[in-house]
Amino acid sequence: MHTLEALRAGKLVGIKRLDLAADLTEFPAEIFDLADTLEVLNLSGNLLSDLPQDLTRLHRLRIIFCSDNRFTHVPEVLGQCANLEMIGFKANQITHISAKALPPKLRWLILTDNRLQQLPAEIGACANLQKLMLSGNRLRELPGAMAGCARLELLRIAANRFERLPAWLLRLPRLAWLAFAGNPFSDAIEKEVMAGLSVNHIDWSSLDVQHALGEGASGIIYRAHRTTEHGVHPVAVKVFKGAVTSDGLPRSEKSACMVAGEHPNLIPVHGRLHGHPADSMGMVMPLIDPGFINLAGPPSLESCTRDVYAPEARFSLSQLMGIAQGVAAAAAHLHAKGMMHGDLYAHNILWNEKGECLLGDFGAASFLPTHDEEFRQGLQRIEVRAFGCLLEELLAHCHVPTNEQVNFNALSALQQCCVQSPNEARPMFKEIVKELATLVA
Repeated sequence: MHTLEALRAGKLVGIKRLDLAADLTEFPAEIFDLADTLEVLNLSGNLLSDLPQDLTRLHRLRIIFCSDNRFTHVPEVLGQCANLEMIGFKANQITHISAKALPPKLRWLILTDNRLQQLPAEIGACANLQKLMLSGNRLRELPGAMAGCARLELLRIAANRFERLPAWLLRLPRLAWLAFAGNPFSDAIEKEVMAGLSVNHIDWSSLDVQHALGEGASGIIYRAHRTTEHGVHPVAVKVFKGAVTSDGLPRSEKSACMVAGEHPNLIPVHGRLHGHPADSMGMVMPLIDPGFINLAGPPSLESCTRDVYAPEARFSLSQLMGIAQGVAAAAAHLHAKGMMHGDLYAHNILWNEKGECLLGDFGAASFLPTHDEEFRQGLQRIEVRAFGCLLEELLAHCHVPTNEQVNFNALSALQQCCVQSPNEARPMFKEIVKELATLVA
């Protein structure tokens, strides 16, 4: 994090990224001294409510973050920034976004946790838009013009006020990651599903909570020991933060985990946390063998919708097949349970060198409509595209001996089937599982 003092003293000249949180109520004019190099401007965590009309002087600006401020609108001057690709205004008080605020090169727009009631129809003309994050607003519909957003790959509309999903979502050729839990129509489905579910409650007093193992968007995971009548056992405890995340509501994530149940390729859940001293929601899970590691890192600012793999990441065809089979089987299981994962990414998959894998993180999971089979299958095929994107990444990091080229080519053909358009041309996961079993055999 940079300081206002360093900025004013001219010590930051030449930097490409500025991170400045200093209870700012006005935009520091000294930022313009960085105009010839500045590409990323992060003013999150301040007290700003507007940006200067001459912001275009930052002619190299590609990315701007103004989360956790006091904006009630998205400044229109952003639409005049010729090179601006990414805009982040999470957790403000935004009620309005004008068409004039949309820059010509917009790829990634984050307006999570605001008060938006509608979007301008002109967003449908944002030809480069790949990632749109709108969870935690007051939206009842999306503009029909968004059917023209042919490059849109990730859409988060959880925790809004939708009574239904627009039919044109199924016609977006590249949409692969979708989250819509926490809306009136999906809440009704969730309530119906949870009503018949027997849930194991685990009391906080039975846990000896130790250090934190990690933290995600929705909560913190701790290592703990659980005392039962059979002895003391090591476990992992996830305590939800209780706020809207970029993917949706912790409540919906908890419900999805419970409904998912047991599967060899899912991270299991022992039960729901009960009696937390701050009344926080949580779950208790087994500790995962340390031999399992994350398959990849999450998308970067540059990659936008694609995960980032370690430079040395290489998979044998056998490992790739194991991962593909495990993920496809887990996804087929979830779809059969009436839900979609919503975030089928390598960074949510743990794997080991045997090619065994576990799919986790249900923060973007959503329950599928129960009375419209055609729409239900269309949503499932959106997730099939996500699987196709995963296969594409794995194939790109696969070392293939000559004697395994036939199976590699067959897997490449399957990958192409999973990402093809129109939506209804893609296979369902139960078909993918059978195809992979045939290849392995």
